[in-house]
Amino acid sequence: MTDSQFNKAAELVKNLKSRPTDQELLEVYALFKQATIGDCNTPKPGMFDLKGKAKWEAWNNMKGTSKEDATQKYIALANQLAQKYGCN
Repeated sequence: MTDSQFNKAAELVKNLKSRPTDQELLEVYALFKQATIGDCNTPKPGMFDLKGKAKWEAWNNMKGTSKEDATQKYIALANQLAQKYGCN
C-alpha cells in the first residue's frame, strides 16, 4: 500500500455526500489512528466524555493491528463508504 492510496482514501471519507452511521465513523476513526499512530497511546477519557470514550474504545480495540493491516482495512472501508454514500 502506498501513502498516495491512503491519502486518496482519506479524501474520499472527507467528501462523502451523506453522513455514515456512528459505527462506521468510529471504525474509520479507529483505522485511521491505528494506521497513522499505531496502538492507542492516550489515557481513557472520563465517563462524562461519551464521544471521546467511544472513539478511544474503538481505537484501543485495534491494539496489536499492524499499521500496514490498518492501512489496508482503512482504504477498503473508505472505498466501501464511497460506493455506499457517494462522493462530492
